Amino acid sequence: MSKLTKRQSVLHKQACALLEKDVLTDDDRIFVLEHWQESAHHINNVSGAFFTPVDLARHLAIEVSGADVIDLCAGIGSLAYAVYRRGASVYSPPQITCVELNPDYLEIGRKVLPEATWVLADVFDLPPSLKGFDCAIANPPFGHIKHQGAPPRYKGGEFEYKVIDVASDLARDGVFLLPQSSSPFQLSGRRCFEEISPEKYKRFSEETSVELEANCGIDTSFATQSWRGVSIVTEIALADFREARSRRQEKGHSWKQPGLFESADEQAA
Repeated sequence: MSKLTKRQSVLHKQACALLEKDVLTDDDRIFVLEHWQESAHHINNVSGAFFTPVDLARHLAIEVSGADVIDLCAGIGSLAYAVYRRGASVYSPPQITCVELNPDYLEIGRKVLPEATWVLADVFDLPPSLKGFDCAIANPPFGHIKHQGAPPRYKGGEFEYKVIDVASDLARDGVFLLPQSSSPFQLSGRRCFEEISPEKYKRFSEETSVELEANCGIDTSFATQSWRGVSIVTEIALADFREARSRRQEKGHSWKQPGLFESADEQAA
C-alpha cells in the first residue's frame, strides 16, 4: 500500500462513503471511479493493478462494438462503465460481463455498474459458460506478473499478451489497452504513426496467430499523468480474433476446446 496525499485521502474517504449507498447516481459512479484509490488497500504495484483513468476509458470505448462484451481483469469497472454509457448514448447499452479476481474490486464494481454481470474468477480458469462474445476488452496488468494458471498458447512472460491469448478464444473482436512497448505500432505522443515489431510481440503473434492493429487515431498520451501510482504511455490495440482462429487452422494448430467461441462460419467449417 502506498501513502496517499491529504487530498487523495479525503476524496478516497468520500468515495468509500458513497459506496455505502444502496444505489449510486451517475455522478456517484464517476466520483468513485475517479477517486477510489486502489493503493489505499492493496499493494497494486505488485499485482500490476492500475485502474484505467476515466477519460482514457471513454476514448477506448469508441472502438468497442457489439451487443455482448466481456471485460477481462475488470478492476472496479472503469472500462466497462465507459463502454456501457457510450452504448446507452449511441444506440443501446451492451450486455457486459466483467471478470475480476480480486473480491474487493468486484464488490465495488457491482456498485459502479450493477447492470453488468460480475464474475469472480481467474482469467486463466474461466467458467466454460463464458463464450461467444462480440468483443473482449481489457486493461490487463502490464509486464511480468506472478499468477496461477497459464494461457492456452502464449509462452512468454508479458501478462498483457497472456490475457489477449485467452480473449482470442472468447470473442469475435478485441480492444485492449497496452503499454506502448508491447504494441506493434507507436501513435501516442508521437509526431507520426509508426509500425514497429518488438521481439516480444513477434513471439506473441507467432505463438497465438493474433495480429494487433492500430485504432482510429486515438493518442492516449493525454492520460500519461492520470494513472494513479504510475506514469506510462499506452496504446489502444485492436484484434480480429476470427482471423486469428482462421490462421491457426491454416497452420494446423488445434485451438478448439470445449466451451470456447466458435462463429457460425467456423462451426460450418
